[in-house]
Amino acid sequence: MKATDAPPMPAQASQRWPLYAAGFTTAFGAHAVAAGLGAESADIGLNLLALGFLLALYDIAEVFLKPVFGSLSDRIGPKPVIVGGLLAFSAASLIGLWADQPTMLAAARLGQGMAASAFSPASSATVARLAGKRNAGRYFGRYGSWKGLGYAIGPLLGAVAIISGGFTLLFGILAALGLIVAVWAMASVPRLHPLPRPRYTIVDVWRQSTERSFLGPTLVLAAATGALGAAVGFLPALAAREGLDTAGSVAVVTALAITSSLIQPLIGRLRDRGVLADKPGMVAGLLAVAAGTLTAGLLPGAAWIYLAAVLIGAGIGVATPLAFAHLADSTPAERLGRTMGSAELGRELGDAGGPLLVGGIAVASGLPWGLGALALVVGLTTFAAPGTRSPGSTARKDSPIPPTSG
Repeated sequence: MKATDAPPMPAQASQRWPLYAAGFTTAFGAHAVAAGLGAESADIGLNLLALGFLLALYDIAEVFLKPVFGSLSDRIGPKPVIVGGLLAFSAASLIGLWADQPTMLAAARLGQGMAASAFSPASSATVARLAGKRNAGRYFGRYGSWKGLGYAIGPLLGAVAIISGGFTLLFGILAALGLIVAVWAMASVPRLHPLPRPRYTIVDVWRQSTERSFLGPTLVLAAATGALGAAVGFLPALAAREGLDTAGSVAVVTALAITSSLIQPLIGRLRDRGVLADKPGMVAGLLAVAAGTLTAGLLPGAAWIYLAAVLIGAGIGVATPLAFAHLADSTPAERLGRTMGSAELGRELGDAGGPLLVGGIAVASGLPWGLGALALVVGLTTFAAPGTRSPGSTARKDSPIPPTSG
């Protein structure tokens, strides 16, 4: 029997955990270094413009390269892209051992972003292929949960590392983390063979990119991630205005991230059991995000800010796994890498656009108006949520994706 003709096999937990660890690695690396750059910018001679440039390098690399590496994983199989990306992440982190020089910091940050552009969409595509139709919600719930954990503890552990040993220790930890996860993935992640791909014309690619089954969940992901990016920046500022100390202000973001991490696996299980449909779930999640954003902007007091963080975290935790699972179910397996890479591109644009929208309007009219505008955009995105497919109309059947060891 040919490899591509074998019946689908259930993925073992040991095959999935390195993928969750890869998701944690990209989130932890991005936020730990970003928080450290903000805290230590004066000591390493960075002005605000240079700081902004260094913070943006990671995301700039991801915006341009995620679709490219996603397509590459479709052509050669995702495992080499995952392992190679993690090894490259480790190597780029080693450059940061000389992080007292802004030029070396920029090189390390850019290299980390380029490497994450490889293993992040390839990991998402592997999660989707291992899940099939029946487990997409549960697998992506756990994948998103571990990414959320990276967002939550990245700034905290990054600060501890910098206090203890400076950027040298932080980048050393990241280099070790990338290497460990790469070896783990090499040993445990199954090699999924590239599937036969039809030849697509430019018209075909355009049509696939504008289909509601792709564009809808991608817009949902962009809106949710845009709210996350804005909340990470502005909720601590609001908390500080209410008189909270630094620890209390930063803990607002931790409350948001932990809420999101805890709820995503539950939502994934409910989705796979047929209890929660994609469209109403995505709509409810976005409305919770919008409600939390409005709460933060309109209701003064530290308690309301924490409630806003919980609402935003819960909304992200509901919408994100449903959107990813919908993408996985509605995409033919032979182009999952390209689809996941393009969807994560949408997330990166949302991550940049959310804070810019809030900040731009806040400069002119005040922060409540900026948060209100973001809540309006997130609320309007509910109209883009795609309808739930019936089992008979799902584009991706349980594709023959036999994992082979190695």
